[in-house]
Amino acid sequence: MMPLQSIIMYAVAVLFCLIGAGLLLALARPRTPGQVYAFRMVGIMALSGGVVLAMSATAMWQWSVEG
Repeated sequence: MMPLQSIIMYAVAVLFCLIGAGLLLALARPRTPGQVYAFRMVGIMALSGGVVLAMSATAMWQWSVEG
């Protein structure tokens, strides 16, 4: 069974990935140079943070199953 901590980590990871993808997709519309910089920087950081958090949740889940 998956521990509650892993479920919470997965939920936060999905949230980060959705926010990051949303910001990157928002770049399809015309933006000011400042908005492009901010959306790109925050979008990539949120997306990568979500991926890393999902990998950490998977590792924690596997570790809890083995123990």
